[in-house]
Amino acid sequence: MENILWLNEKVHHYFHNVKRLRFHNIFFLKIPFLTFFVFQEICENPQFIIDGANRTDICQGELGDCWLLAAIACLTLNEKLLYRVIPPDQSFTENYAGIFHFQFWRYGEWIDVVVDDRIPTCNNQLVFTKSFRKNEFWSALLEKAYAKLHGSYEALKGGNTLEAMEDFTGGVTEYFELSDDPTELYKIMKNALERGSLMGCSIDVYICHMIILNCESVKATMESNNKTYDVCFVCQVSSESELESRTEQGLVRGHAYSIISLEEVSKDTRIRLIRLRNPWGFVLWKGPWSANSKEWSTISAADRENLKKQTIEASEFWMSFADFKKNFSKLEMCNLTPDTLQGDERNTWTVSVHEGRWVRGSSAGGCRNFPDTFWTNPQYRLQLYEEDDDPDDEQVACTVVVALMQKGRRMQRHQGAKFLTIGFSIYEVMCGQNQHLQKDFFLYTASKAKCKSYINLREVTERFCLPPGEYVIIPTIFKPHEEGEFILRPIVFVSDRALASKEIEHDTIRGEKKKKPKRKLLQPEETDEEKQFRAIYQQIAGDDMQICANELKTILKNVLSKHNNIKSEGFSLETCRSMIALMDTDGTGKLNLQEFKHLWKKIKDWQLIFKRYDKDKTWSISSFEMRNAVNDAGFQLNKQLYDIIAMRYADERLNIDFDSYICCFVRLEGMFRAFSAFDKDGDGIIKLNVLEVRHSYFCRSVPRSIT
Repeated sequence: MENILWLNEKVHHYFHNVKRLRFHNIFFLKIPFLTFFVFQEICENPQFIIDGANRTDICQGELGDCWLLAAIACLTLNEKLLYRVIPPDQSFTENYAGIFHFQFWRYGEWIDVVVDDRIPTCNNQLVFTKSFRKNEFWSALLEKAYAKLHGSYEALKGGNTLEAMEDFTGGVTEYFELSDDPTELYKIMKNALERGSLMGCSIDVYICHMIILNCESVKATMESNNKTYDVCFVCQVSSESELESRTEQGLVRGHAYSIISLEEVSKDTRIRLIRLRNPWGFVLWKGPWSANSKEWSTISAADRENLKKQTIEASEFWMSFADFKKNFSKLEMCNLTPDTLQGDERNTWTVSVHEGRWVRGSSAGGCRNFPDTFWTNPQYRLQLYEEDDDPDDEQVACTVVVALMQKGRRMQRHQGAKFLTIGFSIYEVMCGQNQHLQKDFFLYTASKAKCKSYINLREVTERFCLPPGEYVIIPTIFKPHEEGEFILRPIVFVSDRALASKEIEHDTIRGEKKKKPKRKLLQPEETDEEKQFRAIYQQIAGDDMQICANELKTILKNVLSKHNNIKSEGFSLETCRSMIALMDTDGTGKLNLQEFKHLWKKIKDWQLIFKRYDKDKTWSISSFEMRNAVNDAGFQLNKQLYDIIAMRYADERLNIDFDSYICCFVRLEGMFRAFSAFDKDGDGIIKLNVLEVRHSYFCRSVPRSIT
């Protein structure tokens, strides 16, 4: 039987047809015609890996993904990490089926990405990433798999080295502005390399990223009526003409470099040096410690031989650490997590992963510049109990790195999606605090720590030293009402000493508190209001004194018209049906007079809560305030239910009118009543069969006949 090589028809068709147009849009000056060939059509004796995968196998092509290639170069320094991403038991000969697979970390889990052996070419040459050996193709296939992960090659144009480092390792990233570098940056980098961390650097060109300073350096505080506001400022700098232009010393702006190692050598004093790599495959650095500079003659022959022996290819170069901080503007570091370092003794920290989302009208509250809604953002508790084990540091503190990542935006780029501008704040709270913090807390409490800037990158990460205690992390988008999904990962640099952070919410959902049964009293005389009810009721209900949903709608409209303190034109038919499902205790599908009186009492009680939050007297409340209204009514919900309420009942202006408000409360009341009826032993856990689920769903009232 003839051997047939595997072909991913869906991806092959997608790349060939849809993406060809986009390739022409981006590269029409350099790529007149783009085709896909299998490797046997490009060269003789194609190989997956020759003599191991190393940095010399990565040369940039026409695609603007130097950020990705810089990360791949760092990956080759750690064989264990490399072969987790690139399973080594693959080749073009043994059991060859035209299929290759790679592994990437994706939002908390490792996934397998499979690609075929067809690669974009022009004039029989690889268009994108290639090896210096013309018959070695692991780097080109890795790039293709990464493009598939994000939806297209086009999605890889322009990015941040940290993104790829994270996807290759599952690590937690850090970002340092070298103009404001922390104390002992050299020590931090040295320790990070010893832990196996990946690092890159670049000279920023502020064209892609809008930075919103949150400001330790430009901090502003307004005090009014004893209230403290942390204010965020916007700063945007664009200089497109400088993109990938060269400095006087030959470095390239807006270009990603890999950091390979750090060394110290003896001169008159100890000199700190750093070794870098340019993914273009050649060096442009002309400053001190470049290949033929005079500085090499000032150190011992042993040091000179040792350093030059480490420089294995023409794309690597040395420079002094002082020049590194002077010439580069950004340092990117990816710390490997315990999940990555399985069985590694360097595991000296704990990390927890939390997935969440910002929902418009419920949990998308924006930054501290928006105090009316900031408190509605998701909240996560972090407990730090013991200080670091650093004998050189006398400060009693715990080191923690907080990483906030937004999900799925690069893949949605072809739909017009852009990275949201995100950040976070940290507040110290009292021990045992497990309630969602309210608006007043943030009006009168300053943050203990926060990210330096709100920025539109995939991830925002900051390192802090905090005293032992309990804290709350608030991840936010800069502006309110913008929706997105995120992952929050606090990584604590003390072994097994920090409890995993936990989102602040009620683990159980409770309804109104049960009241003790009261002894029967003599029936009091009817009030004028009740007599009015009876007259209207008898007029519409007839002799059986039972009303259906349509009749209830009419009665409520008449009753509401006689109450000037309730501005409503009545309730919808759907709301009235829900009311009957809630109050129909005898199973007739209708309401009698007593059931109607009970319903009316609840409406009046809920109306008082509604007026409390209807601050502008428009008979609507903000969907953000709905959380407090629900709590005041005695219901305690988890975050997901608050989000559902906002999505289901809020209008396009994020307001909830009185009818929708009452409908929501009626359904919550019915849900809690049904749950309480099934919860026989009162432990907050119920087990339902199919009939019970159907009954509770369709009837939404207290079950009577099903046991």
